[in-house]
Amino acid sequence: MTAFHVMAGPGDVVAHPGIRKIGVADVFDALRLGFEDFRTKPSHYAFLCLIYPIAGVVLATWSSGVDMLPILYPLASGFALLGPVAAIGLYEISRRREQGLDTSWRHAFDVRHSPALPAILVVAAMLLILFVAWLIVAQALYVRFLGEVPPASLSAFMSGIVGTEAGIGLILVGNAVGFVFAAVVLATVVVSFPLLLDRDVGAVSAVETSIRATLANPVPVAVWGLVVAAGLLLGSLPVFIGLIVVMPILGHATWHLYRKMVEPEQIG
Repeated sequence: MTAFHVMAGPGDVVAHPGIRKIGVADVFDALRLGFEDFRTKPSHYAFLCLIYPIAGVVLATWSSGVDMLPILYPLASGFALLGPVAAIGLYEISRRREQGLDTSWRHAFDVRHSPALPAILVVAAMLLILFVAWLIVAQALYVRFLGEVPPASLSAFMSGIVGTEAGIGLILVGNAVGFVFAAVVLATVVVSFPLLLDRDVGAVSAVETSIRATLANPVPVAVWGLVVAAGLLLGSLPVFIGLIVVMPILGHATWHLYRKMVEPEQIG
């Protein structure tokens, strides 16, 4: 039953961890605790997160050709959908610090030894599918509003986006659709990856628990989503370099938010 173990826990049963009600103050406390984790050894965590701004710059460079301009914004914004995967190592560091274990940067890669690795890969694949789906939908919206002919130049592209009725419509509809994608990702993974690192419950249980946590705490989770969006925006402005600091703090804070929303495992 190995395949089923990916979807459920080792006992082939889908677990249903208890959910706590939290407040907005808990969200900012989790953010404070995340900053404390980052402050302990920031050089290690910044090193681990270099891949995020580097990948962002690569994506921006790859999209800088005129024919790729329509997909630049969806790439930059949609890249955040993969953020929870990039932060898995940070959840592990916070978990180890919580238990008083060694928090050297190399332990961020210990996830490869986790018994829940297959389930983690399943949830990560789900995010990748959503990311690709967002790019496809974004491209289809661009064609629907502005046509299939690529812009002749960057100035022509910007004029078409902000200087025409069709461009304004694309901005409104595109951001509305992007919000739906972001909301789905937030609800399904706000605690999924930390839970899988903490307990081998399977992909179905992890996603289901995340959705239940969101439904039980809609306002705090929405505030957390706004915090993440604002942090990623600010971190992306100076050529993605700010993400070297923003990503670790948000990653560590996610672990502490998980601890606040999901009840501890009952032993015995």
